[in-house]
Amino acid sequence: MNIKKSFAMLLAAAVFAGCSSATSSVATPAASSAQGSEATTGSEATATASDAIKMTVWAPSEDVVAGGWLETELAAFKEAHPEWNIEFKTEGVGEDKALEKVSTDPSAAADVFLFANDQIPGMLAAGALARLGGSTLDMIKANNSETTVNTVTSNGAVYGVPFTSNTWFMYYDKRVFTEDDVKSLDTMLEKGKVSYPLTVAWYFAAPYVANGCTLFGADGTDEAAGIDFSGDKAVAVTNYLVDLVANPNFVNYGEGSSPAWLSEGKANCIFSGTWDYNNVVEAIGEENVGICPAPTITIDGEAKQLKAFAGSKAIGVNATSKNPEQAVALAAFLGSTEAQQAHFDMRSIIPTDRNIDVSASPLAQAQLDTMDYASVVQPIVSNMGKFWDPAANMGGEIVNGVVTHDNAAEKTETTNTSLNASAVE
Repeated sequence: MNIKKSFAMLLAAAVFAGCSSATSSVATPAASSAQGSEATTGSEATATASDAIKMTVWAPSEDVVAGGWLETELAAFKEAHPEWNIEFKTEGVGEDKALEKVSTDPSAAADVFLFANDQIPGMLAAGALARLGGSTLDMIKANNSETTVNTVTSNGAVYGVPFTSNTWFMYYDKRVFTEDDVKSLDTMLEKGKVSYPLTVAWYFAAPYVANGCTLFGADGTDEAAGIDFSGDKAVAVTNYLVDLVANPNFVNYGEGSSPAWLSEGKANCIFSGTWDYNNVVEAIGEENVGICPAPTITIDGEAKQLKAFAGSKAIGVNATSKNPEQAVALAAFLGSTEAQQAHFDMRSIIPTDRNIDVSASPLAQAQLDTMDYASVVQPIVSNMGKFWDPAANMGGEIVNGVVTHDNAAEKTETTNTSLNASAVE
């Protein structure tokens, strides 16, 4: 018996054995109560070997193609479960479209689907996403970093099996900066052109979070706590940024900026994500591309690690699935170490699973390192959507010289008030 088959069969047994307990692998609909109700796993939901179990799976079209990752994994899942006569229907639905399709009619949606973690609030509101527990939860926690687990956690419950992360890091020209140089942004500023997206809110938060500012509490889940970009800790960052933009080696990487800057002499590093890798390689050549987590900055004489926002893509189970036992088993199977390894091999989807060796890929290693120590979970509370405009406006005022050392404290407090006023509208 191969490892994957053994895992899947043990998982199925654990799901079935635990279905009546509070820690069952089978989820609870997010629906109407704080704790939800256990998904059905009795005779009406568990088919015999002779019964046909019809299940629908949604994944990006690149995965759904014949001979692709999903077809390969579904065939392996069926082989691992001869006791289940499953008929799969697959449909190409991107992770970014999952909420839109699921929320239209959860009962008509796929049993299992791939989705982006920032859709969790919407899916819970629609009663369409199942809570995971038992051996599935144990696997998720054992195979992923704490940050990654937190990206699929809401109110203490886990709602998806993460399979790849979404964050940003730094690309740099190895002809300009050494591996030691790129540990500190201040050191880099002495040697080359540093471009940073200060006017883009997704990046603007990083230096503030580095110095102890928070969004919706320490773990990003306390909506009542609001946003804390105030006090001495925040003013110190604003003053640092005022000095940063005045440095002749700093350039803002805002709207209209391009990785081509690396070849044009405008910048020797950029902050971006996996989506820009090919563009960076095209700009300066693969042999010159360095990739690593964001560096530290120096605030009041102390090195502070820049913290990128972190999210993930995950495999979810429909809370209204007629076959919750099989759906949970499949979600865990698709998010297993072997399935993530196959995803990485076939489509270069960088895994979250810590058991997979990605050291041969600087790109993958940088993303995993960022998730480990240079990121903070982007809050998935509903009010987070109203953070972006005030943050971008403050970044713009710093870059344009509107914010100075003389008014840094006032501007910082005004922005903090705006962030929280916006958040409670």
